[in-house]
Amino acid sequence: MRILLVEDNADLADAIIRRMRRSGHAVDWQSDGVKAASVLKYQAFDLVVLDIGLPRLNGLSLLAGLRERGDATPVLMLTARDGIEDRVNALDVGADDYLGKPFDFREFEARCRVLLRRNRGQAAGAVQIGTFTFDSAAHRVTSDGETIELPNREFRLLEILIGKIGQVVSKDEIGNGLFGFDDEAGPNAIELYVGRLRKRLAAAPLRITTVRGAGYMIEPIEPVEHGDD
Repeated sequence: MRILLVEDNADLADAIIRRMRRSGHAVDWQSDGVKAASVLKYQAFDLVVLDIGLPRLNGLSLLAGLRERGDATPVLMLTARDGIEDRVNALDVGADDYLGKPFDFREFEARCRVLLRRNRGQAAGAVQIGTFTFDSAAHRVTSDGETIELPNREFRLLEILIGKIGQVVSKDEIGNGLFGFDDEAGPNAIELYVGRLRKRLAAAPLRITTVRGAGYMIEPIEPVEHGDD
């Protein structure tokens, strides 16, 4: 998934970026509220992680502008302040969740997972399709009880496709979810990752279909019923 981190503490931002990229997420970073607001006007994200105290334009003002434009992107607000007033204000302005600094990265990742699932309309962390299970919280994929090992980017590709099972997902949407501004992704990168994922899911009850000119779709493979001899 593609995340915009808006945080002026460079050390904390670096730690978050490293952590989330290791999990396969595409992360873009802005340290300035004005620049972040500009980016949000032309680039879509799956999640915004937003510090409340930013230079030039604070997090609450940035969030207010986002919601006034009708942008419903999930926002996790970070705050170093202990006052309940700041947290209430963040929620009233339109934050989906907040987390006080300092925080445990395990909790940070868990809160991000919840907001990303909610954005995809998925209540639970695990998706079950016949004998196939995709568990985003545990970062595990199994078929017939056997674990399917997926590199992080292929795992996130599967997450994007399975979040819209039975629907066509465009290359632009996939690219936005997999790659950040700093990623070096050639024109054939998506086809490469889709091809790799297809091979890894060869024995799973799922099929990734190419919809020419539109994108890709993942759908269950219906079991073949054998009649009586």
